[in-house]
Amino acid sequence: MNRHSIPIAAHEPATSAAVDHRDQDASFARPTPVRPPQGAPNVLLVMLDDVGFGASSAFGGPCRMPTAERLADNGLKYTRFHTTALCSPTRAATLTGRNHHSVGMGLIAEQATAAPGYNGTRPASAATVARVLQGNGYATGAFGKMHQTPPWEITEAGPFDRWPIREGFDRFYGFLGAESDQYTPVLYQDFTPVHPPKTPEQGYHLSEDLVDRAAAWIDSVSTVDPDKPWLCYLPFGACHAPLHVPASHRDRYRGEFDHGWDRQREITLERQKELGVVPEDTALAPWAPGLPHWDDFDDDQRTVAARLMELYAAFLEHTDDQVGRLIAHLETTGALDNTLVLYMIGDNGASAEGGMEGSFNYLANINGITTAARESLANLDALGTEMSYPHYPASWAMALDTPYQWTKQAASHYGGTRNGLIAHWPKGITEPGVRHQWHHCVDITPTILEAAGIPAPDSVDGVTQQPMEGTAMNYTFNAADAEDRHITQYFEIFGNRGIYHDGWTAVAMHRAPWLMATRGLDLPAFSEDRWELYDTTTDWSQARDLAAEHPELLARLQERFLVEAAGHQVLPLDDRTVTRNAAGADRTPSPMRGRRSITLYPHMHGLPEKAAPRLFNTSYTLTAHLDSADGGCEGILASFGGRFGGLSLYVLDSVPVFCYTFSGGGRTYVRSASPLSAGEHHVVLEFAYDGGGPGRGGTATLSVDGEQTDSARIERTTPGMFSLNEQFDIGVNRGSPVSEDYADRGPFGFTGMLHSVRVELPASSADVSPEERRRMELAVH
Repeated sequence: MNRHSIPIAAHEPATSAAVDHRDQDASFARPTPVRPPQGAPNVLLVMLDDVGFGASSAFGGPCRMPTAERLADNGLKYTRFHTTALCSPTRAATLTGRNHHSVGMGLIAEQATAAPGYNGTRPASAATVARVLQGNGYATGAFGKMHQTPPWEITEAGPFDRWPIREGFDRFYGFLGAESDQYTPVLYQDFTPVHPPKTPEQGYHLSEDLVDRAAAWIDSVSTVDPDKPWLCYLPFGACHAPLHVPASHRDRYRGEFDHGWDRQREITLERQKELGVVPEDTALAPWAPGLPHWDDFDDDQRTVAARLMELYAAFLEHTDDQVGRLIAHLETTGALDNTLVLYMIGDNGASAEGGMEGSFNYLANINGITTAARESLANLDALGTEMSYPHYPASWAMALDTPYQWTKQAASHYGGTRNGLIAHWPKGITEPGVRHQWHHCVDITPTILEAAGIPAPDSVDGVTQQPMEGTAMNYTFNAADAEDRHITQYFEIFGNRGIYHDGWTAVAMHRAPWLMATRGLDLPAFSEDRWELYDTTTDWSQARDLAAEHPELLARLQERFLVEAAGHQVLPLDDRTVTRNAAGADRTPSPMRGRRSITLYPHMHGLPEKAAPRLFNTSYTLTAHLDSADGGCEGILASFGGRFGGLSLYVLDSVPVFCYTFSGGGRTYVRSASPLSAGEHHVVLEFAYDGGGPGRGGTATLSVDGEQTDSARIERTTPGMFSLNEQFDIGVNRGSPVSEDYADRGPFGFTGMLHSVRVELPASSADVSPEERRRMELAVH
């Protein structure tokens, strides 16, 4: 069997055909299914989101994770495992065994540019581990956050090559974007949008749903074909913001963080030393400049900050409990002994994206709208429920990354890139314990393939494959003192960059992670960045900068970074965030770009923001063509975004209504004066934008059959985006409700006959010049 080429060629018949079937040898043309090598294990790859090295109790952190601890006690705990510092890049590297820029995922796909390392599009020459295992006879399923499908391809027009089902997964259930509301997620099953099976009021939570689906799929595969091994990829949306925590866990940490983040760093470091996940001489790395200390906050700010951290810890414990349910199920069925469990406790460091004081609705932060602790204080009891979209203050991220410097997005320092990894495999790991070998998420795919006895293929589906760039970790499984094999690795995210080589790290921090919307013009040139140098063989936490003592070594490592960068499509370096795809050829592809009139239909699937008509910083008109029944009608006509930022045109008790929910807080309603009569109608919403830059106000006017019925002033509008996962829907509401008018009515599908909704944009919005678009994007912040 030639496993170097997928699909694997079928076996030729062992004997030739006889004239009469009565004389035929029984082995003739018997179908031989492709199977992995004998004894190949099941694989459970669990990935948590936005969990720093110093968060989990398994690595000395304050968040209780009994499942992680139990797996580590009977398996391996890797103390020098690394990610890319950002979610999409880590997922791409993990699933392909190639560096993130090598597969076009140098950043999240929502910010893709034309540069090869940043185009957000995995090439066919880098098949996923799922496709390789699938081609070798594994069943493959993914349940959770993918964040690998380019958002402009999440439409009925496709292409579908980078949807999970075309990337090697037999089954998929989860979400495709960067984050999700945990109570009202926008979900897909394979290629089809589906509603969650329960409502928040009925106790729905996404993490629990994902484990239920994964367990059911594993059972189905094992029941039908007990000898068929499986790959289950379980990437939770937790613990990325929003911090949505079920009531059962919401109060488990009351009062445990009143001492603040500075003291927490000290407590965590002591625990880490006791556990042996850092050496006894490890020092706390320097505090990040610009972040407040606990004593810098007043009592109200500390009350909010402590509560938000309590929610995060509860969120993480709840997630670990769900992993525990699946592990217990595998034990019960006898599958755990030959299941390689790889538990990635984070896809990057802890997130500093919640702002200095934390956020009640952190989507406002993403739009450059400053929020303060007083908003969370006024809604303290709502934090963690479906009525909030919260995130903790940036300084907690430093504590959750103890003992390292910086946070998520900081590809330069270990605070952004060092994460806990646990490996558990009773049949393959006979010497449990702590492992200190240096490894990276690009090593996960080679590790899985080696455990299964399957080579990295030379060709997949007729396409020659790029070489694997990761190093299999299996040599460490039963050899605690084995010498490191992964000795060189570059890092880069948003211009923050670093190079590891044989124990030394040279790093350059270019932009602070909490400045998510910093204009590129505000940042220094890359040539002005200050490089630091650390000997991590003697300085575990990068606490002592040796750049001044070893300038020649630093220069050599800087040169090595450039060599690695050139070889992996990292260049040109790009530090832009909101302005990255603002102009010209850099702009993210969109099927709606340049179109001034778009007609959408209720039978269409929802459109993510990058594939939807652009209704930000512009005038627009929505025209719904419908028929009202004799008994009246109600439901959604058009909905864009959700509870924490969006707009909705709908009918309530036969009365047309428009609601605009500003991401910075507050709703504006425009309501018709009278109900719709039975018969055909055109309901029109016209929004006249003031102009003069992003985020300005305008006037919304509602008309029915050419007659104006109501008008209202909207003082401020969301300048950049409503959501990272919710969509533009016609005839139904997926995800959270834009308006509380129908918050208890689920999808609120239109009960009359909705023919279509036409979106009309002015020429200046549909085809803005590159110069004007850049000016507008820069003005956001």
